[in-house]
Amino acid sequence: MATRLEGAAGPPRGWLPGLLFGLAWLAWFGVAQWSVVRFRVPILLVLTVCTALLAWWLGRRGTLRLPPWLAPAVLLVSAVLTLTVPLFTYLRGGWLTAALAVLTVGAVVTAGLLALPRPWAAPAAAGVAALAHTVLAAVAILGDRAPRIDVWVILQQFADATAHLDNVYTQVFTGSPGVKDHFTYLPWMGLLTAPGRWLAGDVRWMLLVWTLVLLAGLWALAGGRRGEPLRAAAVVALVVFAPGTLTQVDQAWTEPVLAALLVWWAVLMRRGHPWWAVLPLALACASKQHLVLLAPVLLLWRPFGWRRTVAAGALAGVLMLPWLLADLAAFVDDTVTTLLTFHPIRFANTWYLYFLNEHGVELPFAVTGLVMVTAVACATWAVWRRQPDVGEVLRWFALVLAVANLVNKQAFYNQFWLVAVLVAASLLVLPVLSGRGRPTAAASDG
Repeated sequence: MATRLEGAAGPPRGWLPGLLFGLAWLAWFGVAQWSVVRFRVPILLVLTVCTALLAWWLGRRGTLRLPPWLAPAVLLVSAVLTLTVPLFTYLRGGWLTAALAVLTVGAVVTAGLLALPRPWAAPAAAGVAALAHTVLAAVAILGDRAPRIDVWVILQQFADATAHLDNVYTQVFTGSPGVKDHFTYLPWMGLLTAPGRWLAGDVRWMLLVWTLVLLAGLWALAGGRRGEPLRAAAVVALVVFAPGTLTQVDQAWTEPVLAALLVWWAVLMRRGHPWWAVLPLALACASKQHLVLLAPVLLLWRPFGWRRTVAAGALAGVLMLPWLLADLAAFVDDTVTTLLTFHPIRFANTWYLYFLNEHGVELPFAVTGLVMVTAVACATWAVWRRQPDVGEVLRWFALVLAVANLVNKQAFYNQFWLVAVLVAASLLVLPVLSGRGRPTAAASDG
């Protein structure tokens, strides 16, 4: 039977998988918050176990029934974890107190709304969550106007360079505490965040906009008010109040852009517009390199198919063409060579860093590459055989990215956040069942 998410009451035994999901969500984000900036073997083990649980879920394709009290309970525990687990942020004093108050009060109010059996409660909960995130972002940006992280510096200076029609891939970034002479993102990550700098002085304002676009996509994926508003509001709240969110906002990490684009890809697929879905996928692929790992899955998933996958890749290439033509060698050096040869960062919680930190052994690329290729191959084979609904495809995306994170030289809160958001988004998709109870494709490759 295809995976389903149900909010109706049922026997306690039927709730066990859903309860396990809630515990895994809390464990994943609890250790993810703790992981910034430290390497600990228990953190790595928890992330690995949760990834294994996701693989087990995909293998079983079992029913996932969430008891109605689970989302409010997870939100309340998330608030406790945010306050008690070591949290990395540059905010201090009253700004930090305000940020933590927004997260705590927002989580409690949203949990209360989700528990109310009223038709207006779900939209109200989603609205409160979106408002809370907006206030949190404003507090983080105004309270820490110049975070000491290279991501923020290079995105700010990308916007400045682009405004002057300079080539960012030949630029030296001044004041960066990390990377100084390479723009390691693909160019559209810079373009999609630059309006925040151009219009309001800080790219993080645009990351707030992308997060709101993501939340709107989650609502749309569940069908909005005519679909499953309670489920959508619960997922929106879980994403907004996930432990570590303050660090995500403060550090200008860019995964909200990717999450928003992938979720809207799923929305368009679910609504039967696969050719329109090419656009957000192409923008995502022109923003960050590792999404290429998802291409084999899409090639053999008939609702999207090889034609649209090739079209998305071609459009991504066209979108990046100005930088390729400007200086191909500099582009390749920044976006490919530098990442392959980049030194390991010792507080990344990956198996590569485990062997390096604990045993002084650097795993060869052949080993880590083999693990990633195996994960991609398994996901591609399963999707080809099953031809599942878009929800299961999102979970396969999450599994591929989780495995890639766990064996990489560097993977931090933001990469693990993206994995969890894709899993949460997948809960909003119910399979379309045929008369024989089998999933049917929403669209075909044509």
